Amino acid sequence: MSKVCIITGKSGLTKGGYSNRVRATKFNPTGKYRAKANLQTKKIFVPEMGISVRMTVSARGLRTMKKRGVSETLRKTGVMA
Repeated sequence: MSKVCIITGKSGLTKGGYSNRVRATKFNPTGKYRAKANLQTKKIFVPEMGISVRMTVSARGLRTMKKRGVSETLRKTGVMA
């Protein structure tokens, strides 16, 4: 499974973890951790092509497709010609 959203380009981030004590003293950071993007593997029907496509999309990408329409969104991102 891809770890990048096809539509928005979202992927994971590296973040720093701090305990509440560290926030108070600003010493001894606890280290970094990986924050993953909210990616879903979805089967989406493209009405103009008449087929279903399975793709990895973020939750924000799904909302974008719902607002703009599947075909237009895929055309703008360059997935569909």
